[in-house]
Amino acid sequence: MQNIEKASAVGHIPSGLFIVCTIDSKGNKEGFLGSWVQQVSFDPLLITLAIRKGRPGYDHIMSGNVFSINIVGEEKSTFLKSFWKGYPPGQSPFGSIPHKVSKKGTIWIEEAKSVMDCILISKSQPGDHELVIAEVVASADLNADMKPKTYTRKNGLDY
Repeated sequence: MQNIEKASAVGHIPSGLFIVCTIDSKGNKEGFLGSWVQQVSFDPLLITLAIRKGRPGYDHIMSGNVFSINIVGEEKSTFLKSFWKGYPPGQSPFGSIPHKVSKKGTIWIEEAKSVMDCILISKSQPGDHELVIAEVVASADLNADMKPKTYTRKNGLDY
């Protein structure tokens, strides 16, 4: 069991909220709520993403296929509730979430602040989540006047 006292300040590290999305070769659309995304390089333009095995789209991302990271905004985030607690396998919420499929074949949620199309460069498993390093291959500011939504946790032991 982790020490709650040791983990209290870790939860106070602010992060954004992101919907990480994939479309498989059969057209199945998947997504999950992520909060551990950060830029790690300017040249090439790289981000990190922490992902737990079994998340929707995990196999797609780990296979080196293009995926999107939609950055949740403060004003328009009604779609967020579809991902907050997850959803049962095979019951993707994208039928009711306004989105488009990008030229790269990724999901761009229309109410998101912005979106990045990414592709896996490398991965590591330092703990209970895998750390993905991905190159940003395209991006768009979907709602330019919107501010990104930020989030802090009660402690560093849970989402």
